[in-house]
Amino acid sequence: MVGEADTKGTRRSRVSGIDRALQVIDYLYETGSPAGAYAIAKAVRAPLSTVYVIIDDLVEKNMLARNSDGSIWLGSRLYHYGLAYARSLDFMSVATHEMHDLCRQAGETVQVCGRDGDYMLVLAMADGPSHFQVASRVGTRVPLNWTASGRLLVGHLPESERVELFRRCARTSPTGRAEIDAATLSDAAGKAFGERLSIQIAESDYAVACIASPVCDREGQCIATISIVLPEQKVLSDESHYTDQVRASAQRIEKLMGWRNH
Repeated sequence: MVGEADTKGTRRSRVSGIDRALQVIDYLYETGSPAGAYAIAKAVRAPLSTVYVIIDDLVEKNMLARNSDGSIWLGSRLYHYGLAYARSLDFMSVATHEMHDLCRQAGETVQVCGRDGDYMLVLAMADGPSHFQVASRVGTRVPLNWTASGRLLVGHLPESERVELFRRCARTSPTGRAEIDAATLSDAAGKAFGERLSIQIAESDYAVACIASPVCDREGQCIATISIVLPEQKVLSDESHYTDQVRASAQRIEKLMGWRNH
């Protein structure tokens, strides 16, 4: 009986340790920047001594990395896990292939984006041939109301859910041009989803525009978007050229995935 109790106690302790490790990793992921052990311990409400042990163990296993200033960030092992997971997803394989085709066709930067709670997340990206630099790279998370893709990703939701979502998560953008009124955002999201097209100009970054189209699954829910990111003057001078291309790309992804019957 003692041996059984010890085994159960060890199992409970091990699960707790895994939970703590995930809390540390999740905190770094959510904040998007390196942090010190004290800040992490305070955020996850764990004893500092416990967090030190967990961090040291994860650093040793390359799950976390310690910077020269002592701050902690995500380690290379997580990146390799992410790559392996991405390769296993048929959707990401199809979407990434289409992303590169659209990049060559449009001659501009193209992104595939998804939703991560109250944020839009850049899942994949193909840099265009020009010197135009896009600030949002793979892994970037921004509030849903800042981007064309963000509105599309919730456009299939019932109106009441969209309003509640935007009321909770809408934030003022760096340029101050992103809409923050929940009702207005909900209407825009529903309209953009219905038209399979969303355009934003200089809402999140100065002089940067984005033209996005939704990728919908069998149930008609937007699970991702494909978008062209380009200088705003190009959109203003030849909008239809890009809108036709991005809509066609989204439709091709759905067709290849067998989702066009929705």
